[in-house]
Amino acid sequence: MKLGVEWIGKTVDVRIDRPLGSAHPDHPSLIYPVNYGFLPDTKAADGEEIDAYVLGPDQPLTHFSGQVIALIRRDDDIEDKLVVAAESIHKQDITRQTEFQERFFQSRVITDQS
Repeated sequence: MKLGVEWIGKTVDVRIDRPLGSAHPDHPSLIYPVNYGFLPDTKAADGEEIDAYVLGPDQPLTHFSGQVIALIRRDDDIEDKLVVAAESIHKQDITRQTEFQERFFQSRVITDQS
């Protein structure tokens, strides 16, 4: 099941398991330039918790509470990703900041203005 736009605008708590500057557990050459984590007690299409990019903070975090400003629709993958931030970020900046990982997928940013 794909994530719906009803997530956009919701305030969520993200548990960061891949903080800014850390390496991807399966691909150590992939370093996270943003904080990345999941929403505890949720379920994504892959059976795991829903994943989220946390944009804005410039230091590694363990938790973050913010607003879902967008979702990233992966047309060639089973799951989508949320984008969480403390303030609005332009769609092109979301694309640029998540490109380090999304370049491997056919993905697009969906916002409430999309």
